[in-house]
Amino acid sequence: ADLALGEEVFSNNCAACHMGGNNSVQVEKTLRKAALEQYLEGGFNQPAIIYQVENGKNAMPAWGDRLSEEEIEAVAAYVFKQVRVGRRKNGGSCHLQCS
Repeated sequence: ADLALGEEVFSNNCAACHMGGNNSVQVEKTLRKAALEQYLEGGFNQPAIIYQVENGKNAMPAWGDRLSEEEIEAVAAYVFKQVRVGRRKNGGSCHLQCS
């Protein structure tokens, strides 16, 4: 997946609620690994992230009709990698769990 595209999609669509890996609507449902393991249907993996982005859940809107399949796969890969790594190491902007 294209991680640069994923970062762009995250910045333009997800960061309003999820900047810094947080959740401005439901504070306990962050993009931290423990929260994703607990709240994401299917656990912490890319297919589960793709499903959540496409279909939404509770306060999170569905993006399946607003983003292309390529954009959804890219943002899911970006989120998965950022959460797994824990911080951005190659400079640039910092959206998830940066230290």
